[in-house]
Amino acid sequence: MANQNIVAEKAAKVAEITEKMKQAQSIVFVNYRGLTVEEDTNLRNQFRAAGVEYAVLKNAMIERSADMLGIDASIRKYLAGPTAVAFGVKDAVAPAKIAKDFIKKAKKCEIKGGVVNGKVVDAKGIDALADLPPREVLIARILGSMNAPITGLAIALKAIKEQREGGTAAAE
Repeated sequence: MANQNIVAEKAAKVAEITEKMKQAQSIVFVNYRGLTVEEDTNLRNQFRAAGVEYAVLKNAMIERSADMLGIDASIRKYLAGPTAVAFGVKDAVAPAKIAKDFIKKAKKCEIKGGVVNGKVVDAKGIDALADLPPREVLIARILGSMNAPITGLAIALKAIKEQREGGTAAAE
């Protein structure tokens, strides 16, 4: 009877992890070895403030969840040793940026790798993701670049109009 309860609990936990992985735009795996309780609490608070869910999970459960979602089996190489997982649901960049900044300051632990939009990436890929500007900045840049040709056209049309009006005034 006790074994059935344990199996049911593990199945429920795997289902919970699977749902989190399904919803996440990015997932960052961190080797948290060497962190003090205070440092870990600080890291958790930073993740929480950014809306990122952070948890220490069993590697086997992460593997089962990844298998259920059809994520590449190469994920297994990032699931050796202690693994903390940061799930970026609303912002794909936040977990990578927070982990990278924290590791740079603490000079402890390391990013192992992760998953971005369902694709397994190594630590360099997560590092590159962390270097992306925030979502709002990217949107502003895109809108600015879309707006630039329209602004240029408006200026050119105004110059043509002024030139014609000036030419008409000179002819009279």
